Amino acid sequence: MNFGNLLKDLRIRRHLTLRACSGALGVDPSNWSKLERGINPAPRDPATLEQWASFLKVEGHQKQAFYDAAALSRQEIPADLANDEKLLAALPAFFRAVRGKELDEGKLQQFVDDIRKLHSTDKKK
Repeated sequence: MNFGNLLKDLRIRRHLTLRACSGALGVDPSNWSKLERGINPAPRDPATLEQWASFLKVEGHQKQAFYDAAALSRQEIPADLANDEKLLAALPAFFRAVRGKELDEGKLQQFVDDIRKLHSTDKKK
């Protein structure tokens, strides 16, 4: 789900009109509408995103998804991932795969292994 759709879904779940939600958050209704429709990207300011997440009652794993969707709406890699050297080294292989260029079995397996290590709680792997 993109950031705009997520914002709209969260607003509707709170039973808020677009005007009521944007008014409570101090955002012009026209700009909020552009956010929901994906015309405008999410703001970069972490405090603003935190305020919106809190107001929209975004918690737990959904909060990280909210921040990730915000970064992607700005065509950015989420900051915590953009600082991960191992992930950044693996991205070119991922990009080739997404674009339809074949990866040999060894490179594909190495990419999968590197991604698994990033999300592993066992740091020995």
